[in-house]
Amino acid sequence: MAPVRFMTWNVHGTFNLNPKFDLEGVCSILRKWAPDVVALQEVDSRSRSDDPFAKLASVVGDHRVHAKSIVTADGDYGQMLLSRFPFSGVPEIVDVSYREREPRRAIATGLLTPVGDVRVVATHLGLSIHERYAQAQTLVSLVKPGRTVVLGDFNDWFWVKSVRRVLAQACPNRTRLRTFPSRLPLMRLDRIYATSDSRIEKVWTDVEARAFSDHLPVIADVEIQGPSRTQENLYCPIA
Repeated sequence: MAPVRFMTWNVHGTFNLNPKFDLEGVCSILRKWAPDVVALQEVDSRSRSDDPFAKLASVVGDHRVHAKSIVTADGDYGQMLLSRFPFSGVPEIVDVSYREREPRRAIATGLLTPVGDVRVVATHLGLSIHERYAQAQTLVSLVKPGRTVVLGDFNDWFWVKSVRRVLAQACPNRTRLRTFPSRLPLMRLDRIYATSDSRIEKVWTDVEARAFSDHLPVIADVEIQGPSRTQENLYCPIA
């Protein structure tokens, strides 16, 4: 069975890299790698005449969910989970905001993939150590015992109360690419985590993406263990 291709990317351009948010450029990177599942962070429709949420959703597949943390009359801001595979249930939007800091969300859902039902959690964590530590605890509670992939921008660069240590309890496999800042990547902010029954076969990034964001994307082919007999009974193959 072929691995499932996951991708995570913070697409908001700063430092004059992509001040007007080059939507077509972002879409070109998505088409280039043709991921099965994509988590996008910092999608921003404010002060725009078009709808980036709708445009990005049309590139990957028919199944998508938005988690808009800021909603205004001028547009919205938040993250997305896009999939070629249908959801196995109603996606859950979890509020992981910490005290009075910026609103944060996590998207948790099951996907009916060719290898069975796979749990996916996508998120964008906060900027402070205590904030991220509390949010990481919530993420662990969303992880199933197996066949789960967690991906997003974790803003995690310190070992003190690190997200990595917390998530390792449930998802010991992870990517380790440097993704920020995209012009000279020093920090491993963007990651893909997986439970022990899923193996990250291949992982890479794309330096061409630096023209569109201050983060580089992380793309990974993940080999997911086949479903148990109980899961096989619940699984309905995709036509």
